[in-house]
Amino acid sequence: MNNKLIYGVAGLAFVIAVGALLYWRQRPPQTPAEPAAPVAEVAPPPQVASAPPEPAIRHPIDAQGSDAAAGASAPATPERTDAAVRSALVELLGQPAVLKFLQVDGFAHRVVATVDNLARPHAAPRLWPVNPSAGRFTVEPGAGGGSVIAAANGARYAAFTAFVESVDTARAVALYVRLYPLFQQAYQELGYPRGYFNDRLVDVIDHLLQTPEPAGPLAVVLTEVKGPVQPSRPWVRYEFADPALEARSAGQKMLLRLAPQQRQGLKAKLAEVRAQITRAPGVR
Repeated sequence: MNNKLIYGVAGLAFVIAVGALLYWRQRPPQTPAEPAAPVAEVAPPPQVASAPPEPAIRHPIDAQGSDAAAGASAPATPERTDAAVRSALVELLGQPAVLKFLQVDGFAHRVVATVDNLARPHAAPRLWPVNPSAGRFTVEPGAGGGSVIAAANGARYAAFTAFVESVDTARAVALYVRLYPLFQQAYQELGYPRGYFNDRLVDVIDHLLQTPEPAGPLAVVLTEVKGPVQPSRPWVRYEFADPALEARSAGQKMLLRLAPQQRQGLKAKLAEVRAQITRAPGVR
């Protein structure tokens, strides 16, 4: 039960319109002394279905001058890519923060897969670009009976949320611009060859910003496990008692598990990022 770090968002794209050149031939004119030969009807050429138009890019970024784009012609290996990304993240965040909070191996693919899943029902922890929070999810008795998320549970996320809020948003967006070709390539490899990752990322941020602000502690229930074998970690089986909340996306439910001030702080950070990407260097 953790949040995902989304530092910055921006994007580049080119929409290419492809036209077809149609031509026709004129037959030579007939002389009056020579009657024109009958002309056989020629069936029109079969129509070729045009390719579907490329999706319109809503949030483009010019990444042609980025480090990743400049090195695109050089042989790239996962090890070299990870080393370059690690170096850039250390420059932005510092070595201790990178070691404590981030999973740098395959970072671009982790970010892309996690972002794509945040607005879906499930976001697999094994793909997260951040380390899960230590400790256990805790509950306490609710005022009307049952269990609610414990107020002390927010302590698990305190270091992470403070870390996110401390990141310089402008520098993070600039770094995202530099590395954007890696994220776009990872998005296409994920199964969206015609998609544009930055547009998806912006949509997910907008989705997370719509997470409701509950009026009080949220009631949770422990899901029933039928059978003689009980799970060794029952604290990971809690779900929201309200079916409407439980039906929300993985990302929104993660935000709902935070303490109110933590959730509001992260949403404010997301809103700040969302505002800056429209005027970040390289964004057109």
